[in-house]
Amino acid sequence: MISPEHAKFLVGNYAHPAIEITHGEGSKLWDSDGKEYLDFTSGIAVTNLGHGHPQWTQAVTKQASQLVHCSNLFSIPEQVRLAKRLVGKIGPGKVLFCNSGAEANEALLKLARYVGNKGDKSNKNKVVVAENGFHGRTLGALSATQSPKYRKGFEPLLEPFTFAPLNDFEAFSQAIDDDTIAVLIESIQGEGGIYEAESIFLQKISALCSQKGVLLLLDEVQAGIGRTGDFLGYQKAEITPNAVAMAKGLGGGFPIGAIWIDQRYCDTFGPGSHGTTFGGSPLACSAAHAVLDVLEKEDLIQAAKKQGSYFKDQLKQRQQAFPSLFTEVRGRGLMLALACHQDPGPMLKDLRELGLLLVGAGGNAIRFLPPLTVSKEEIDLALALFDQVLSSHQVSSD
Repeated sequence: MISPEHAKFLVGNYAHPAIEITHGEGSKLWDSDGKEYLDFTSGIAVTNLGHGHPQWTQAVTKQASQLVHCSNLFSIPEQVRLAKRLVGKIGPGKVLFCNSGAEANEALLKLARYVGNKGDKSNKNKVVVAENGFHGRTLGALSATQSPKYRKGFEPLLEPFTFAPLNDFEAFSQAIDDDTIAVLIESIQGEGGIYEAESIFLQKISALCSQKGVLLLLDEVQAGIGRTGDFLGYQKAEITPNAVAMAKGLGGGFPIGAIWIDQRYCDTFGPGSHGTTFGGSPLACSAAHAVLDVLEKEDLIQAAKKQGSYFKDQLKQRQQAFPSLFTEVRGRGLMLALACHQDPGPMLKDLRELGLLLVGAGGNAIRFLPPLTVSKEEIDLALALFDQVLSSHQVSSD
C-alpha cells in the first residue's frame, strides 16, 4: 500500500501512484504488499538489463567501494575508457558526459547555439524540430518540444524553434532557411507514441543539412543503447549526424547522460564553456561499462531485434483481432506500441491488477518496453495477460 506520507512530503508533479515498488529481479518487480509484476516498462526504457543483473550489480558495488565521485577537475580513467567505447560504436569524434536525457539535449542545443554564434555561422540560431517530439522538461529541451501539455504554464520559452511534421521532407526543407543552425530529431518518438523516422527521410535530411551547413542532431535518449535492434536507432538509416544525445539505458538504472560530437565540431566546447558537477562520475561510468559489457557478452542487441520481431508479429495479430480497440502497431526491436482508438488508461489499470506493468504514450498508445534480457516465455506470459484484458474490453466496447 502507498504510505499516507507520500502526498504529505512529495511535490505533486506526478500523478498519485497506484502501487509502491520495493524490489526487482530480471523482468519482475514486487510491491510493498508482496505482489509480483511482469515489468514491461523498464523504468521507461532505462533498465535494459532488467533488475539486479549480477554483472551490473557487481561492477557498481565494486566501484562504490573504490571511488564514487571526484569531479571533472581530474581525469577519470573509467570516463576516458567509456568515451573511447562509445566513439567506437558511433564514429570518430568525442564524448561529453552529463546526468540525464534532458541534460544531454540541453548540451546539443548549447552546441548548436555556440556554433551559431561564432565563425562563418555567426547569428544563426534557429532550430528545426519534428512535431510530436519530446526532448525533456528543462526550459531549453521544453522549447524544443511542441506539445502544449508540456509547455503550458512555463512560457515564454526559448526562441527560435520551428516545428515540422516527422517524415515530411518537404516541410523540413521549407523550414530550413538562412537563419537555421540545426535540425533536432528523435529516431523514434518515444513519448509521442512510438513513431519512427523513416530511413529515407533521415537520409534526405542528412544530405540537406550537409549541403546547407546545418547541424543534424539526433535524440537517442529513449531509442538508444540497443533497444531498437541497433546500438542507436538512427543507425538503421546508415547516416552520420553531427551530434547525438544518449541517456536512459546507458546506465542500466544509474543516472548518466552523454553526447557524442563528430570530428568537425567536437572541439567547439573549450574550457569553461559547459560543465557539470556529477557528469561522468566513476560510479556512473562503471555502470555504463557494465551495460556495454553485458550487451556484448549476451548479444542483447541482436536479441532485441529477434525478440522484438516476434513480439511485434504477436501484437499485430491482436490488433487485427480487435480492430474496435486498436488502429496499428508501431516501432521496432523492443520499442513497440499498440495505438488505441480511445484512452488506454482503463486497460493499463486492468493489466496492472493482473500483474503486467505497461506505460502509455502520446496519441492513445500503449508502450511495450521490456528489458533486452526478456525471454520468449516472458513475452508469451505478457501476451496471455494482455489477452485476458482484451476480451473484457472488447465486450464492454461492443
